Amino acid sequence: MTIYDHIQQLRAELSASCDAKEIQRIEAQLKAALIEQALLEKAFDAWFPDLE
Repeated sequence: MTIYDHIQQLRAELSASCDAKEIQRIEAQLKAALIEQALLEKAFDAWFPDLE
C-alpha cells in the first residue's frame, strides 16, 4: 500500500468512527503518515529539483 492510499484509508476510518479512543488512535496514525509523506516529498524534491 502506498503512503497516499494509507492516508486515504485513515481518513475514511476517521470519518466513520464514533469512539473517542479510536478517533485519537486514528488521528495519531494519520499525523504520522502525513509527516512521513512530507519527508518523502522533501527527499524527492531534493533529488529532482528541476521538477518543481
